[in-house]
Amino acid sequence: MSFAVEIEKLVYGGRGLARADGRVVLAPFVMPGERVLVEVEKETADLISARNVGVEAASAERVEAPCPYFARCGGCHYQHIPYERQLAFKREILLETLARLGKVTWAGDVELVSGEPWGYRNRVQLHFHRVGARIATGYHEHGSRRLCPVEKCPIASPAINRAIAALGKMGHDRWFPEFMQGVELFTNESEIQLTVTDSLQPVNRRFFEWCSREIEGFSSRRFLEYAVGDTSYRVGERSFFQVNRFLVARLAELAVAEHAGDAGGTAIDLFAGVGLFTLPLARRFSRVVALDSSRSAAADLEFNAGRAGVPVEAHHGSAEEFLETWQEPVDLVLADPPRAGLGRAVTAALVRLRPRRLTVVSCDPATLARDLRALIEGGFQIAAVKLVDLFPQTFHIESLIELTSS
Repeated sequence: MSFAVEIEKLVYGGRGLARADGRVVLAPFVMPGERVLVEVEKETADLISARNVGVEAASAERVEAPCPYFARCGGCHYQHIPYERQLAFKREILLETLARLGKVTWAGDVELVSGEPWGYRNRVQLHFHRVGARIATGYHEHGSRRLCPVEKCPIASPAINRAIAALGKMGHDRWFPEFMQGVELFTNESEIQLTVTDSLQPVNRRFFEWCSREIEGFSSRRFLEYAVGDTSYRVGERSFFQVNRFLVARLAELAVAEHAGDAGGTAIDLFAGVGLFTLPLARRFSRVVALDSSRSAAADLEFNAGRAGVPVEAHHGSAEEFLETWQEPVDLVLADPPRAGLGRAVTAALVRLRPRRLTVVSCDPATLARDLRALIEGGFQIAAVKLVDLFPQTFHIESLIELTSS
């Protein structure tokens, strides 16, 4: 049974909020002010999660999505919204989420940093499923694990799209390993790395030899060299690296820009990955300590620092355990945690250490709100809020928060 609702606003997660019979209704692929026909997917006493089955009265700003898979593929959420409006909505959602979940209000400016909104992804995860006589390549459908076969992805880089096309062609061959269900592609646009992420049995070496013949730039190495400005980073196949090829250098610049005038002092880079922020910090501080819980990333970090000739104390381990034992004064802590955020133990340790400056790079406004509330209650003040749109066409929000301690 379907019913019509008026969309009030967009909320984090890619859906719009409406109300019906005293309950909140959340529906995807909408814009504020639209009248939309929806059907119930799940419901509780207070909330209805609905599917969008038709727009009865569209916003004047709505645009035609350029991707034929949009609203079926689960990768994008905002292709129906002009890009400048996407940025404005993300700003509103970030501030609303911080206020609602963390009681954190920010009346200052929010610097919006954006780049090319298409063809930006240097890393994607692909899935495989038999469709008739072939193995199809694609993404998961919106809200499910069903395959949405794709021939081209408009937010993926040219090298990624060439690999998608090659794998699609290979899927017509009877030798394609049907038991292989997922891979990750990562590229520097000259080379492309393929890592099997989901398989019911080991993939034979002959498959990778086949890939080397069919996929342009295919690399059999377990790492790629990724250039950011004048610095090259070794990125292992299990190591995290930012996915937006147009903004990775800008993000690194923003994360360390406030410290360009710092001379000497100690900086700690938590969740450092392969050293994207660590290396520029090491050119500004006398002592830089960096760590990551991934053994692969920590090894890449140590290698990259050594090759760049900058002094970095690289560690493998958890931020919580590291901070428990740290007793020395700190001038700056820079943290780029995963989606789960810093967490209670790390924020408590940061409050205890009270670095002069703290920069948090976050990919989830909800966990950021929780962390900021604890940090502010512990004596930190927000100095700047920046939104770096690493994920155009999607609901994902990357923010950079600069804090100082009293």
